[in-house]
Amino acid sequence: MLKLNFKLPLFNLISKIAFTGLFLLLMPYIIERINLRQVDNDLVQKREQVLSLIGDIGIEPFITSDSSFGSFNILKEEFISIEKPVSDEDLNYIEVTSRIIEGEEIAYRVLNYSFKIDDQAFLLEIGKSLDSIFHTERNIRNLMLVFLAFIIVITFFTDTLYTRILLTPLERIKGKLKMISDPSLFDRKPVKTSTSDFRRLDDALCEVMENINLLFQKEKEITVNISHELMTPIAVLRSKLENLLSKEDLNLKTEEKIEDSLKTLQRLQSLVSSLLLIARIESNQYLREDSFSVNDVLKEIVSELYPIAEDACVKLKHDLSIDLQMKEANRSLIFSMFFNVVNNAIKNTPLGGQVIIYSLIDHEKYNVLVCDTGRGMTESQKSTLFSRFKTRDRNSSEGTGIGLAIAKTIADFHKIEISASSELGKGTIFSFFFPENS
Repeated sequence: MLKLNFKLPLFNLISKIAFTGLFLLLMPYIIERINLRQVDNDLVQKREQVLSLIGDIGIEPFITSDSSFGSFNILKEEFISIEKPVSDEDLNYIEVTSRIIEGEEIAYRVLNYSFKIDDQAFLLEIGKSLDSIFHTERNIRNLMLVFLAFIIVITFFTDTLYTRILLTPLERIKGKLKMISDPSLFDRKPVKTSTSDFRRLDDALCEVMENINLLFQKEKEITVNISHELMTPIAVLRSKLENLLSKEDLNLKTEEKIEDSLKTLQRLQSLVSSLLLIARIESNQYLREDSFSVNDVLKEIVSELYPIAEDACVKLKHDLSIDLQMKEANRSLIFSMFFNVVNNAIKNTPLGGQVIIYSLIDHEKYNVLVCDTGRGMTESQKSTLFSRFKTRDRNSSEGTGIGLAIAKTIADFHKIEISASSELGKGTIFSFFFPENS
């Protein structure tokens, strides 16, 4: 895929080359016609000069009654002859013919012209050798080829430069879009441009971002309000069910149903709490005032999840050779981010597999890798990996399908780049790139 600021000069270059190719096909004929016309004009001008000279000084210096006049330059490229004609017909034409000069036969383009002085007829011949004509033609052709090549190269670079300058506002608009993780952070300052199309595009994007931001705000408000409203009835139901479960006269079947209902309420409470957490993070309700060691957080997570991994017959390891002291961050959120990813890796790793956590420097940035030997993911699963409710196994009663969405929200909140690479049947690697000013 080519960028627009390269496609436009490339199109101009291809079009110039196409027209140049067409011109090169016609150029020999054009140059030949132009060159011959110029030669013929030169011959006519020289004829007029000779006739004017004869008119001034007379014919006697050139020819006597029983002789002729002939003159050619040292290279035999041109000649002039005056002689008495063989016939009395009027001649005025140009032809290509050969002349023998000093024993050498040379092809000339010859102007033949008959005139009379004192009722005496004379024939004037002025010739130019075809070699000199063709030499001039070759020089013109070579000069035009060099000129065309020069023009193509120069215009390509000027087109490229002009296109780059012309599309600079578009690049700035693209930069504004790339730099935002939230519509509320979109830079609404107008981009300086003299192109009305870019101006309308920038204004339209500002309007779209404003509308999206309003919709996001409404969604967050709805999520927060619903979450708050649900927490109270959930707590009441949970309390009532626990009270029922504490009664001694319950039969075993009723007790099992109440326990199942409590598990469902627990999952619902966890889901509502997760949605409320995401809404609060996206609304910037959490402070970033903590300073802490990332390795300490990872070691704490390993310590907490080790028994779970051991019960699942999964080896949980870590190689934390590089550390990062985070500043102006929220430790509890960073803990939740890593916890959700590591816990998810353990759940998706079969018996005998392993989960390893690495810390290292990659491309001059601090990077944390969470690698597992689990079942991996398909391309469709990877495309919705960080979407809400998309990653939950429908056949599983555990989890809410929102853990990775929480991890992504926390990562965005701290400007951490989170990504995943996976191969079906071989495992998944989650990567966390921390910003340089962490």
